[in-house]
Amino acid sequence: MSEVSSEKPTDPVPLDTIPISPDGGMTDATNGATNGATNGTHDPEKIITVFDDPANFNVKHALQNSWTLWFTKPPSGKQDWNELLKEVISFDSVEEFWGVYNNITPASELAQKSDYHMFKKGVRPEWEDPQNKMGGRWAYTFKGGNRANDDVWLHIMLAAIGETLEEDTENEVMGVVVNIRKGFWRVGLWTRTAGQAPKKSAAAAANAAATTEGDKEEGKKRLEKIGRRFKSVLQLPEQELVEFSGHADSAHSGSSRAKAKFSV
Repeated sequence: MSEVSSEKPTDPVPLDTIPISPDGGMTDATNGATNGATNGTHDPEKIITVFDDPANFNVKHALQNSWTLWFTKPPSGKQDWNELLKEVISFDSVEEFWGVYNNITPASELAQKSDYHMFKKGVRPEWEDPQNKMGGRWAYTFKGGNRANDDVWLHIMLAAIGETLEEDTENEVMGVVVNIRKGFWRVGLWTRTAGQAPKKSAAAAANAAATTEGDKEEGKKRLEKIGRRFKSVLQLPEQELVEFSGHADSAHSGSSRAKAKFSV
């Protein structure tokens, strides 16, 4: 796991100045096709990050996964969900993330019934997506207003792309969401499973009865650990609860406010 710095560059980073790495690693933008991010006044041997010089940095720091930002616009009538959900941009480095973040509308300025979704690339922010349909989400609702706290949403995104919400081998975190609604705003963390036992091969099925309960308990503990990390990012007092519900339960109830399976 790696932690992404929450220190913002001093100035917005124009998207078209960000060097794109052909191999996804830490890139020296002074070589080949990525040359041009420097104006020639810097020592080519010196590493210059986006935090040192937002206009002339020569390296980028690859993320463990690629991510895609999605936006749900407010409905203007009877519109299908797919008409409202828009893919904005994908990124795979710290520098690209800041370039995106500094060039979009802050969450605090989104209109009512708007959403931002930041998901791993290739995963749509929908219950029906093959990588989501067996999963669920941790959620917390901030009441008393519909203006999101930009710092809270920023730190949620940084925790997600920095892979600090789970262990490296778990592959549970699918994405994070902020919803703007009348009188409240809500944040969510989507997971690949809902604590159910993993699928077993036919050879292992004979012993499934003896191990299923143990697998379910292990799955629950794994999700609760993620939930506690999510709660820590939100900086909530101990008495406040973050609740987990399964997507299947939400689909059956016809609402995202399905009964919580567990809470932390």
